[in-house]
Amino acid sequence: MRILVTGATGYIGGRLVPRLLERGHSVRILVRDRSRVTGRWWERKVEIAEGDLLDPASLGPALRDIDTAYYLVHSLGQGKDFAEIDRQAAENFAAAAKGLPLVIYVGGLLPEGRNVSPHLASRAQVGEILRRELPVTEFRAGPIIGSGSASFEMVRYLTERLPVMIAPKWIENPVQPIAVRDILSYLLDALDHPPLGVVDVGTDPLTFRDMMLGYARVRGWKRRIYPVPILAPWMVARWVGLVTPLSNRLAVPLIEGILHPVVGDTRLARTVFPEIVPITYEDAVGKALQKIHDGVVETRWSGALGPDEGVELTDREGIMLETRTLRLSCSPEKAYQAFTSMGGEQGWLVWEWAWEIRGLIDQIIGGPGLRRGRRHPTELFAGESLDFWRVEKVEPGQLMRLRAEMKVPGRAWLQWEAVPDGTGTLLVQNAIFQPDGLGGFLYWYGIYPLHQKIFSDLIRAVGKLAEK
Repeated sequence: MRILVTGATGYIGGRLVPRLLERGHSVRILVRDRSRVTGRWWERKVEIAEGDLLDPASLGPALRDIDTAYYLVHSLGQGKDFAEIDRQAAENFAAAAKGLPLVIYVGGLLPEGRNVSPHLASRAQVGEILRRELPVTEFRAGPIIGSGSASFEMVRYLTERLPVMIAPKWIENPVQPIAVRDILSYLLDALDHPPLGVVDVGTDPLTFRDMMLGYARVRGWKRRIYPVPILAPWMVARWVGLVTPLSNRLAVPLIEGILHPVVGDTRLARTVFPEIVPITYEDAVGKALQKIHDGVVETRWSGALGPDEGVELTDREGIMLETRTLRLSCSPEKAYQAFTSMGGEQGWLVWEWAWEIRGLIDQIIGGPGLRRGRRHPTELFAGESLDFWRVEKVEPGQLMRLRAEMKVPGRAWLQWEAVPDGTGTLLVQNAIFQPDGLGGFLYWYGIYPLHQKIFSDLIRAVGKLAEK
């Protein structure tokens, strides 16, 4: 079967593509930038169509000769206009995909009545647009539990870092999670069925409080949670943004999504897919933790492009560029392995206390801080997060460019390049800053003495690690 996958670099799409290939399907992916899939083992096994759901003209070639399409994109975390962006993208796709036999979409379970958060309302609206114009199977799911998922990371960090919690009373509301392996099973098996409309999926419902206590039981811990009726959702979201790797921009809609009971009617799923028996929440937690322990996390919630994906480095007046070089006796591949292994549990090799303070300040003012870590201890893909950086470009064996996502008055990058130099390597480290107005210039020159020391020590530490 000829299949198009949109959102192939996201949390679900990045796991679905290899499973489709393993089942023998011909897969085409729609991405805004083909470099986003560089380094993935399946890169040369798929057809890559460059395009944008907000650019209708780019969708025709991507959909040509396709039997089934997966619609796995959303704009959550990309600003206040995410719902409008999602609506326009869905309408463009629906218009371009006319005549397609089947579209498979993942939406969200909805609470009863009118108590629908903006995020869930947007997901529902996308489903309505697709179903109105196309033959669709829409799986509605609650919190997806798997290594690297946003819901799992929120539960994980809250439970690990807070042995005693005062929490809002609505954490007693029931929700219906689902393991990532199970949602993938539904997505794959839906290929063997005609369009089904809306299908609610999930394991046995439990409260969000029980999700945290269940996580603690899997870890062998005891946790105490005391619900109180006075904590406002925005206050809780800010707290989640401070304690967990999730930014406030993502924490707010996740919290809004559990303010009311969110439980689906899974009878249709059980009837049509009797062979899929969703595993329990605690089993899903156990499997996620094992993946993290083994260092085989396939995708993470923060792997999709951030809101500044269009930014390109330019060589023009107004760009601050600080270049350092160091000659090494090792191969370029060794140097590349050294600078691409930084971040996460490995840390940043020098001045760790300064990185941690900068991360904490960023976290307090609403940035990601250092909480996001890294998906894999040695492997990096373009577009995924690395602490408070975004991997903007990777050229295996040669180059890595990181774009800052911490709060700064401008735009900042760090780049390393391993250049062959006779029998050794010339290691080139660039710190680049594009200031926003006077405040940006004052920021750059105000911290330059500290940066000068840190970046000098950093290139030496990378070189030392490479020559080990």
